[in-house]
Amino acid sequence: MKLLSIAIPCYNSEAYMRRCIDSLLPGGDEVEILIVDDGSKKDRTGEIADEYEVRYPGICRAIHQENGGHGEAVNAGLRAASGVYFKVVDSDDWVNEDAYRQVLEVLRQFAYGDGTLDMLVTNFVYEKQGARHKRVMQYRTALPKRELITWEDVKVFILGQYILMHSVVYRTQMLRDCKLELPKHTFYVDNIFVYQPLPYVKTLYYLDVNFYRYFIGREDQSVNEKVMIGRIDQQILVTKLMLDCCDLSKVSSRKLRHYMVRYLEIMMTIASILAIKSGLKENMAKKKELWQYLRKKNFPLFLRLRWGFLGQGMNLPGRSGRTVSIAGYKISQKFFGFN
Repeated sequence: MKLLSIAIPCYNSEAYMRRCIDSLLPGGDEVEILIVDDGSKKDRTGEIADEYEVRYPGICRAIHQENGGHGEAVNAGLRAASGVYFKVVDSDDWVNEDAYRQVLEVLRQFAYGDGTLDMLVTNFVYEKQGARHKRVMQYRTALPKRELITWEDVKVFILGQYILMHSVVYRTQMLRDCKLELPKHTFYVDNIFVYQPLPYVKTLYYLDVNFYRYFIGREDQSVNEKVMIGRIDQQILVTKLMLDCCDLSKVSSRKLRHYMVRYLEIMMTIASILAIKSGLKENMAKKKELWQYLRKKNFPLFLRLRWGFLGQGMNLPGRSGRTVSIAGYKISQKFFGFN
């Protein structure tokens, strides 16, 4: 059994996947690197995955599948994982070596010692193309450092501060226990990946290191604003799946429930902002339908989000509505890092 399984979803990733894989190799034999070739046809992604498996037997493993999208590649990695813990690293991202060693040290402490750790949280850095200063998403205001805690020990998440896929290492069996399976051929499923398991997370640990390097700036990237507007149907679908996946009334921790509501608030905001910025009547109709879906699904939650600060701005006409919409847009930028 490995300490940590790392899935790398790859789709036509020849240009950058080596940097990603090479950054993970210092984990040595304790780590398995699952390179998932998601039906790549246009380049040598599959060959590169096979090359690493041959060069690093027992550490790197190539998994080839028909194209199923990012979510299905994550699913394939989770199905194959033998590690006590599981992480996803996208093929155009990488990790910091010193922080990586500290992450493994913490995981080792819980895998082979006392206590059960369900979720490890670390910082991530927006490696934005052309940006002189790199912005760091950190959690010092919200989480005590280097302590095994429960949700009751959590402090305050400020608006725009969310635990994303880049931030987390999950206990593998816990992901399987919550029956996590991401939808095929769907973008933005990383939100489901991090959101659905939360009610199963009983213990968490914050390691204040800048571990994950999140590259943004390619024109074809899924978080490019124009691309996101073109895929607004995908954003709405993921938001609906998140609304459906958990019964918040059964979440025992008040602090966790509050955090999950705030996460849904930002998802509703992003979908609404994309519709507003598109300027298209059909997208505005989709925005209206999404809010109606929430109204029918969970009326108390609808009221809470609709009449909250961001919800009002997404639905009010005129200057006041636009003012709050802009505020929501800035929070969305902080969440996704798009521009």
